[in-house]
Amino acid sequence: MTTPDADEALGAPRPPRLPAGFRIDGWELGAVIGSGGWGTVYEARTVADGTPAAVKVLPTGVLAPGQRAALGELVAREVRFSAGADHPHLVRTRAVCTVEAPEVPALDGAIALVMDRAEGSLRDALDAAGTGRPIADAGRILHGVAAGLAHMHDAGWVHGDLKPANVLLGAEGEVWLADFGLATELDGSHAHLPPLGTLDHLPPEWWSQRTGSQGSVIRPTADIWAFGVLAHQVLTGGLHPFPGATARARSLAAQTYVRGTAPLRLDAGLDEGWRRLIADCLAPDHASRLPHTARTVAGRVEQLAGGSRGRRGRLVPAVAAALVGLTAAAVAGAALLGDDEHESQADDRGTSAVVTGAPSAPSGEIPADSDVPKALRPVITKAAHRCTDEEVTPALLAAMLKAESGFDVNAARPASDEYGVAMWTPSVFRAWAVDGDGDGDKDHLSPPDAIATMSVYVCWLDQRFKQADMPKKDLPALVTAGYRTSDRVVIENGGVPERVRPHVDKVLRYLDEYER
Repeated sequence: MTTPDADEALGAPRPPRLPAGFRIDGWELGAVIGSGGWGTVYEARTVADGTPAAVKVLPTGVLAPGQRAALGELVAREVRFSAGADHPHLVRTRAVCTVEAPEVPALDGAIALVMDRAEGSLRDALDAAGTGRPIADAGRILHGVAAGLAHMHDAGWVHGDLKPANVLLGAEGEVWLADFGLATELDGSHAHLPPLGTLDHLPPEWWSQRTGSQGSVIRPTADIWAFGVLAHQVLTGGLHPFPGATARARSLAAQTYVRGTAPLRLDAGLDEGWRRLIADCLAPDHASRLPHTARTVAGRVEQLAGGSRGRRGRLVPAVAAALVGLTAAAVAGAALLGDDEHESQADDRGTSAVVTGAPSAPSGEIPADSDVPKALRPVITKAAHRCTDEEVTPALLAAMLKAESGFDVNAARPASDEYGVAMWTPSVFRAWAVDGDGDGDKDHLSPPDAIATMSVYVCWLDQRFKQADMPKKDLPALVTAGYRTSDRVVIENGGVPERVRPHVDKVLRYLDEYER
């Protein structure tokens, strides 16, 4: 079963546009705010007093009968829900009109929904944000989304398509859930929807269920899953909690997690409270998410946002720069990365964090008189500072690089398909790849890319071994062994496997030299 976006699924053609100044009943259209396969949203004002509004125009004349029926059902859902919606975090549909435009045949008879006017969407805010950092007012926005969901669920409705594009932001700080075309009223514990939705925010159970004559089963826990994805994006400047370069790849990664063959790998820079909340929302099945209602989620968000407003001090670039004296490039966020083994294939994960410290060189920095090539020192330092875990230091990365390649950027072990200064296998590198030098490309032979990606992988290994309650004092040795084998091998072995013990000892010896 495939579940494309609603406007892609039915093959709707892109509609023509109405000119500025065009009037629909008592509203005059202005500039286009946005456009999709189903229609176009215009800024608008009432003719009577200039009250701002937004008008969504949905043409019907160019649609085939089946498409017209589907659109009619989506509009009916939106109007039916909006008519009863009365909450500060739900956008209102003020009126439903018919467009009279004989001079534009494709739009004559189109449906027009008149709604509250927003300045933009959460999608716009994420697109403008720096990757790896919470967006402005992250906590307040998430609370508004959760509160809107709670109101919907309490009223017996499921949104069905919660995503950043469907969260609108007003000029006065308003946060509105919008686009109720897939909103559906519960019949007991569940409802049915057509197999439509947005891949990046669909719960994994959608992929394992059959679509019956009434459609696919949907429950409020589907919105809870979508909120978990959205919260991770808001708190990391857009990073999806599941890896992959495409929405389909990310949905497959989510299914891998649900099957228990990959752990949930959230961004390294999240506060523990936010991490626990998102993990609860992303529990692997409906039953596991059932205790986490929208109402309880809203309460937890309010508590978390009250203290931190959704931010973590070490993720605020200005603060980090003041404390560490890093360049702007050193506080850039990471990209979407990957999982499981260094020797075999991996999925990807997102992680983005900056370590703060004192202005003077703290423990773990590369000493000035070391044998680390001067050209690589800022690259290694920048990479290590991506990780919040104290064990992942520039000295540790330098020691690992020395043991892996002797700092030779042209190093190669063709027999094991490992290349470059960090000895990446190209296929594994692609799963974890981070752009280390900002040129947009990711190359395992590029020292900035290879070292930045090494840091992210090592940071994740460090967190995995902490979650497995392995001794903290052994973490440098464990992450070194994990880099040579995998997290699973190290955990199942209960420590450093004997076959990589000589390599690990070498790294620890170099680390001791750098930390003296």
